[in-house]
Amino acid sequence: MYAAIRRYVDNTDLADQLATRESDVRQVISSIEGFQAYYLVRADESTVSISVFDDAAGAEESSRKAAAWMQENMPEVAAAAPRISVGEVLIAERR
Repeated sequence: MYAAIRRYVDNTDLADQLATRESDVRQVISSIEGFQAYYLVRADESTVSISVFDDAAGAEESSRKAAAWMQENMPEVAAAAPRISVGEVLIAERR
């Protein structure tokens, strides 16, 4: 299992903007092969999205698709690229 973490620094408003377009965001991310989960977090000084996939290819593709969707649908926000980390999930706990 792999995760892509995108952190949009100094942009807490983005979380609210994305939440209003929830169905669009879900459609983009969940259409990627190996999709497992997606989380959108409004943090203290940033917006963070976490996408979880079966493999690294899906996690990396999610960042490419997210960037393309943002550029097309929210170009005013896309100017500030997120900090992206992709890596293997070593511990996962679900209730």
